[in-house]
Amino acid sequence: MNLRHEAVEIAVDGEHIVGTLVVPEPRRESGPAALFVHGWGGSQDQYLARARIVAALGWVCLTFDLRGHEKTLSQFDAVTREDSLRDVVAAYDVLARCRRVDGSRIALVGSSYGAYLAAIATALRPVRWLSLRAPAIYKDAGWNVPKRELHRDPDFAAFRRREHLPAGNRALGACAQFRGDALVIESRDDSVVPHPVVANYVAAFANAHSLTYRVIEGADHGLSREPWKQAYTEFLVNWLKEVTSGTPVELPRTVAAATPRAPEES
Repeated sequence: MNLRHEAVEIAVDGEHIVGTLVVPEPRRESGPAALFVHGWGGSQDQYLARARIVAALGWVCLTFDLRGHEKTLSQFDAVTREDSLRDVVAAYDVLARCRRVDGSRIALVGSSYGAYLAAIATALRPVRWLSLRAPAIYKDAGWNVPKRELHRDPDFAAFRRREHLPAGNRALGACAQFRGDALVIESRDDSVVPHPVVANYVAAFANAHSLTYRVIEGADHGLSREPWKQAYTEFLVNWLKEVTSGTPVELPRTVAAATPRAPEES
């Protein structure tokens, strides 16, 4: 299948962020679409290769750069979670308006901070499929404080190791209300988003149509080794095939891979 790449500018709060549409051609009828949300300190480039793989299955895909990243890096220290969430919603709306996108068949795919934002966005826009890799979590307090300052909280690390109920956290609360299909992927040796965070997300999806939970053995938060990146891509693509076709795809619950970890902030 041929793929068309189109640079787009996404208007938000009187400015623009940049994105890339990956469109399968020819596409004669409305079909599914996916919005990819990168993590803090990342960029859309981290998702373009995966977007191409998903687009080759017949999906319209959109990647984009959150404010404070790439061309808007000057805003890095000032961006709040409200700013980032508005970016995600604006990007969603651009994708939903695309020709031949079925608005009832949209997926959000996020990693780390992007997964946190994607979870919250499901309460603001219709989302049928939600994929969260190493989803970060934050206290609801300080919503409009620059995101960078959240890490100065002396309770920050301990907060991520505690059990949290959906009623007490905006992201978990959105997951509890989600009625679509969810995928949660954990890196086994993740020191940034430890297992208790992932466990809280998994527990929150009590009302989801389906929940798939996978672990990449040995992997760090940033997937610094190629086998870990490949494992993530394989989990994501096969899950999308399964939930859209209704035909189960046999997957191992964990994928083994090796060696060291690279620190990454989320």
